[in-house]
Amino acid sequence: MQHPQKDPETDAILIVDFGSQVTQLIARRIRETGVYCEIHPFQHAAQAAAKLKPRGIVLSGSPASTLDENAPTIDPALLDAGVPILGICYGQQALCMALGGTVEAGHHREFGRAELTVQKHSALTTGVWEVGTEHQVWMSHGDRVVTIPPGFEIVATSPGAPFAMIADESRRIWATQFHPEVVHTPDGSKLFANFVHEVCGVASSWTMAAYRDKMIERIRAQVGTGRVICGLSGGVDSSVAAVLIHEAIGDQLTCIYVDHGLMRLNESEQVVSLFRDHYNIPLVHVDASELFLRELTGQVDPETKRKIIGRLFIETFEAEAEKLGGAEFLAQGTLYPDVIESVSFTGGPSVTIKSHHNVGGLPERMNMKLVEPLRELFKDEVRVLGRELGLPESFIGRHPFPGPGLAIRCPGGITPEKLDILRKADAIYLDEIRKSGQYDKIWQAFAVLLPVQTVGVMGDGRTYEFVCALRAVTSVDGMTADFYQFDMNFLGRTATRIINEVRGINRVVYDVTSKPPGTIEWE
Repeated sequence: MQHPQKDPETDAILIVDFGSQVTQLIARRIRETGVYCEIHPFQHAAQAAAKLKPRGIVLSGSPASTLDENAPTIDPALLDAGVPILGICYGQQALCMALGGTVEAGHHREFGRAELTVQKHSALTTGVWEVGTEHQVWMSHGDRVVTIPPGFEIVATSPGAPFAMIADESRRIWATQFHPEVVHTPDGSKLFANFVHEVCGVASSWTMAAYRDKMIERIRAQVGTGRVICGLSGGVDSSVAAVLIHEAIGDQLTCIYVDHGLMRLNESEQVVSLFRDHYNIPLVHVDASELFLRELTGQVDPETKRKIIGRLFIETFEAEAEKLGGAEFLAQGTLYPDVIESVSFTGGPSVTIKSHHNVGGLPERMNMKLVEPLRELFKDEVRVLGRELGLPESFIGRHPFPGPGLAIRCPGGITPEKLDILRKADAIYLDEIRKSGQYDKIWQAFAVLLPVQTVGVMGDGRTYEFVCALRAVTSVDGMTADFYQFDMNFLGRTATRIINEVRGINRVVYDVTSKPPGTIEWE
């Protein structure tokens, strides 16, 4: 992997977020081209542009209408920045409204696949689409442009959008009514590549080797001679963060691994062995399982469970930090999707993190500064960084595991007995997936012990035991998910093993739920 000759962030693309649920996918498509980009809410986009000095600007979609009284608008400073602009869906409509075009509300709604016909050559379509050809794109709009601004020309049309793609190439402005960032627009990635490379003139210089070197320098500059405590959850994110920080500052880092009694089978032992034996990173292993399980007794609401676990985590960190003589910094495996969500135009404090995945933010009373070396990365990028750091593939490739652990995979009340049943069933399920060679094809697979018991017949006796649900989903970036299509032989073999080997389960079902953008956890 080659190191770039200069800081790749000096060749960045700014993405202006108007609130679309797929804005993050724009960033993913651009980063896949090897170009750095950042997402900023529309209210702060001009300030972000002044700081970032982007080589190009992309305007996202939005659930809003440009005709609403308080509709999000484009800051005029962005239009005067002198760099290429690409508007997508709402971004196209907002551009047209700002530059003298008109938008019509609600009469020609278009959602789903559409056929686009190319009418004119464009720098954005060079080498991708020829004039006169038809291509599949993905539409999701209620309003549409009815008059384009002076200077713009029609590049492509669709049955529901006469201005499906427009351009004013003299001003270097392009706009699409469709969404090139979603996989349902098959050539979307190529359009983004044309925009960043050919139009904006940015080379593919953003690599994980460069990111690693940059973050090591940044960590050293931030921490100095201070001490850092890393909240190690056992997942990929916090583990990669810990190894990167240790590479930067060595024994100034101490990891605290809180065993809350809600981990998968043998997982605590694996985490401790990896960090103590393989990396020799100072590690405090706190067995707080009795405390967590005692406070979770009788709790059935999933959000209450998360809050209890989050509170106990923080309290444990505080206690261990005091034993260590205090620390100035707290390291977290915060990812870019968490950052985006917490500063979106809908609001939210900077420490707000998705509750289904993590266990809570940093309380002010801890008076510690955050070290978050992964806050610019997506999940799959973290895995690439982990490989760059030399973490074993068996660890890097593990499926995501939520901070609250099995607490949200055991709906209803939690008991040690139910957790033991769930761990064994989950281990068998994952073992069968690995044996069949399907583990790396799946984003996330896990067992859930449902709060339901059924009557069954096993041998010559009747049983009254729990129902186990199996789940497996495919995803590229964790934003959207679809169920994985196992064949019936696999499901039958796995169900038979679970029922035969795990006392307490007499029925196994497979969950075929798909998820739109948002959480892909069980609860």
